[in-house]
Amino acid sequence: MLSNGASLLQTVSGALLAGLSRAVTGVRPIWAGAAPNGRQRIYFANHASHGDFILVSTCLHPAERSRTAAVAGADYWNADPVRRFISGRMLRTVLVERNWVERTADPMQVMLAALDAGQSLIFFPEGTRNMTEEPLLRFRSGLYNLAAARPNVELVPCWIENMSRVLPKGAVLPVPLLCRVVFGAPVALEEGEDRKVFLDRARQALLALAPRKDGTR
Repeated sequence: MLSNGASLLQTVSGALLAGLSRAVTGVRPIWAGAAPNGRQRIYFANHASHGDFILVSTCLHPAERSRTAAVAGADYWNADPVRRFISGRMLRTVLVERNWVERTADPMQVMLAALDAGQSLIFFPEGTRNMTEEPLLRFRSGLYNLAAARPNVELVPCWIENMSRVLPKGAVLPVPLLCRVVFGAPVALEEGEDRKVFLDRARQALLALAPRKDGTR
């Protein structure tokens, strides 16, 4: 449970980062299939930059942003004191251990605990940053497991456009470029639906939001 001081720091930090994100990227949300409705959600998105979750968070209403946490890898964000302070104090992050050999906590239980505490999540179903030429990597099982365990939480696909060019791997300072986040229609796990079928369907729902080569959607 966060103290009032820590909660205030996260609120202020979130507002400052949202302002900086808008200044650098001019980001604007496109609510193509889902509109803000106050429901608890899992925003699942493509992942190519450490700034992805900040861009999605920036697009949310302040009240929604204040209860939405990004799921991030503990191996990266716990690597040094600065990252630990940023993830633990400044940002709303749910840290999961990705190394199944060395982990001390089940990532699924960590995420479910955050949902049960009333948080919405920003989730990257590829499991890692996509550094390939493919638009989207194969989805891992996490999104299916979350959908099966908490069927009342909306699953909203979000396509993040251009953030990998604003903050590419290894970069410290962002490059000013216009970005967009496209929010699609919610995807629901159907009764008895096979895991692979659901993950393929969710992946296609996210890919459908990506811009075509001619710049249209």
